[in-house]
Amino acid sequence: MAKAENQKKKLLYIREYFLRETDEEHGVTVKQIIAYLKSEEIEAERKSIYDDIRCLQDYGMDIISEKIGRETYYKLVSRDFELPELKLLVDSVQSSKFITAKKTRELIKKLEQLVSRHQGGELQRQVHVVNRVKNPNEKIYLMVDRLHEAIHRQVQVEFQYAGWNLKKVLVPRHDGKTYRVSPWALTWDDENYYLICYDEVEEKIKHFRVDKLLKLNLTEDERHGKELFSKFDLADYSKKTFGMFGGEEQSVKLKVKNSMVGVMIDRFGSDIMIIPDKDGEHFTVNVDVVISDQFIGWLTGLGTTVEVVSPQEVRDCIKDSLKKIVDMY
Repeated sequence: MAKAENQKKKLLYIREYFLRETDEEHGVTVKQIIAYLKSEEIEAERKSIYDDIRCLQDYGMDIISEKIGRETYYKLVSRDFELPELKLLVDSVQSSKFITAKKTRELIKKLEQLVSRHQGGELQRQVHVVNRVKNPNEKIYLMVDRLHEAIHRQVQVEFQYAGWNLKKVLVPRHDGKTYRVSPWALTWDDENYYLICYDEVEEKIKHFRVDKLLKLNLTEDERHGKELFSKFDLADYSKKTFGMFGGEEQSVKLKVKNSMVGVMIDRFGSDIMIIPDKDGEHFTVNVDVVISDQFIGWLTGLGTTVEVVSPQEVRDCIKDSLKKIVDMY
């Protein structure tokens, strides 16, 4: 009876065999397919295997045959994901700081199942980033999923926001204050997930690092901020906000050495207006940025190649910041 039941699954076993054992470089013979089926207690004749292969081809599997010597080999030569695409995904997972080491291994193992066992080895060889700092928060995936659900349902969320203490433990900030916001988007900046939301009490857009959220709950109350977010440009927001640290947004004029044009485009986008300077060695550009310690750190890290021309209060802010650093030494 068991063999008769297995017989009904024959086509599924053959499909699985092609997915696991074959690719553009590796094929299998009808004899090998029959031997595999026998190991699964399924009897098969050569003629039925040819019919099954044609059935799988009609179903849409890209199985071709290739004559090598006296043997004919059959192989699946295309899949939903090609190997180079999966290598990109593996690299992204491996290099992502917010994905824990354990989840990284689990995800890569699942990605391996989308290629043959031969190509799976190549995916493993892609895992070469040593001692990568990984987020230890195993619950972040559930957080991201729940926030997507809240955005889809268009409801407000509540949570506590945490910070690290000297014992390397995440503890609630502001005496465990409960934040209540309207979620509108999730973004990935500097290898961390951020929730972009509207705070109705302060009437402004805020962002929070997802891995620092505690006791996240979805409410039944409709979210607010629709009018504000109808004009919201997430990419523009990310360009202005250095390291996702808040501050006052201002328009600043920068004088930049010509050799740094690539740095400006990488940071602010290719749509910035570049105005060549009369000296032929510099250009000026006007950009909107959030003035924060992170912006000042980015700017001073570029040394004498970039200068804030205006406004004067931003120049003064930079001077004060540098003076405090100099006074430390």
